[in-house]
Amino acid sequence: MSKRLEIFKFAPAAYKGLSAVKEYVSSALPAELLELVNLRVSQINGCAFCIDMHTRDLLKHGVKIDKVALVPVWDEAAALFSEKERAALAWAEVVTRVEQTKVPDADYQQALSVLGEQELADLTVAIALMNAFNRFGVSMRMQPAALA
Repeated sequence: MSKRLEIFKFAPAAYKGLSAVKEYVSSALPAELLELVNLRVSQINGCAFCIDMHTRDLLKHGVKIDKVALVPVWDEAAALFSEKERAALAWAEVVTRVEQTKVPDADYQQALSVLGEQELADLTVAIALMNAFNRFGVSMRMQPAALA
């Protein structure tokens, strides 16, 4: 697949707004948690650029390759993930797959019981942002660093 237009070159104000949201969630959530969620959302959406970037970011944060490799099956490798990480990953999956899941009350209550109101709100913003970035990455065929 060939790269398409550089969307943010044509929409710099949109990029500025998204960057402000990214800055907010980066200051509101622990870096490793945020990167795990960003990676999982990107895997679900099939965004090669974002998968590559967030995998590299997790490794830079010192997350062991065993944990990074098992993010797609975090529920089967639960011992590698904290309770908060498992709750965040579950919430990321159900929110990202909103068309299929309709985000059931039971999933909301489970996430809320572990994360609390503020962290759940911040995490939901982060998930929505990552879904938006994935749509830019996939639709514009953004190239992962591994291919550059």
